[in-house]
Amino acid sequence: MASPTSSSPAPAAPHRVAVLVLDGVIPFELGIPQRIFGRARDAAGRPLYEVVTCAVRGPGPVRSDADFSILVERGPEALATADTVIVPASYELGPVYEEGRLTDELAAALAHVVPGTRMVSICTGSWVLAAAGYLDGRPATTHWADAATFQAMFPSVRVDADVLFIDDGDVLTSAGVAAGIDLCLHIVRRDHGAAVANDVARRTVVPPHRDGGQAQFIQRPVPEPQLATTTSARAWALAHLHEPIQLRDMAEQESMSVRTFTRRFREEVGVSPGQWLTQQRVERARHLLESSALSMDQVAHDAGFGTAQSLRQHVIAALGVPPTTYRRMFRAAS
Repeated sequence: MASPTSSSPAPAAPHRVAVLVLDGVIPFELGIPQRIFGRARDAAGRPLYEVVTCAVRGPGPVRSDADFSILVERGPEALATADTVIVPASYELGPVYEEGRLTDELAAALAHVVPGTRMVSICTGSWVLAAAGYLDGRPATTHWADAATFQAMFPSVRVDADVLFIDDGDVLTSAGVAAGIDLCLHIVRRDHGAAVANDVARRTVVPPHRDGGQAQFIQRPVPEPQLATTTSARAWALAHLHEPIQLRDMAEQESMSVRTFTRRFREEVGVSPGQWLTQQRVERARHLLESSALSMDQVAHDAGFGTAQSLRQHVIAALGVPPTTYRRMFRAAS
């Protein structure tokens, strides 16, 4: 009789992530993929991802925007073996930034990428994806400070400067700097579910999900320090998501008028109270769909959508698939 060990299926090979290092790379962004994907483990403690770093011209030192170079041990051939390719930000994009075109050596490097590979950019890495044609006719984001220039350079790209990241299936883009963490955690959650992503977030000491978008980081006059915030109202709303919540209910938590509360909320969070509330309800629904066997009616009730039809409409709008499909996809990934 075969032992249980011998009859068990072999674990799947880790998903291979290749990070393409360009001259002028920003070390912080370069380190994000290894830090996030390198911490993802399955229930048995096995790594779910293998992260490799490769240079455009071949193995050797690559200049960073700091006072040190980075020794990269792989060349662009590593891109051919990748399931996901990530392009971090660089301050030395040259013709990519100035003319919207790839250099010959960068084009040759990207030619190694197998069609169907998931492509990801962090911050201004989006310029490389756009110049390579990956973003033609698609939604994308980049650092808010470069968004207008990015849109002018690549008019066929549907640029959204207000979000932290955009998931368009096989092509994903993030806003600046720390938004790369948000995007990588999102990818882990998409691939392996909330439990794995939350564990990575805890180990990295970052929130598993941030509210709002880039609008909250655009420079604006600093509010007077004595003015109240909307923190208590958000905490109250999260504790009452399963109930009908009106804007005036949230405003009352801060003893503000609806008008003042709405203005202050948008200043602090970057979206309107209604948009934020819908985001939180979708997140609650996602968690319940992933972690429970509750019926769609019960998920709708607990997330505050009221009916299964309302749940379906909001989940499709936010995630692109119906709740039943999302649950089935999550279980398949698990």
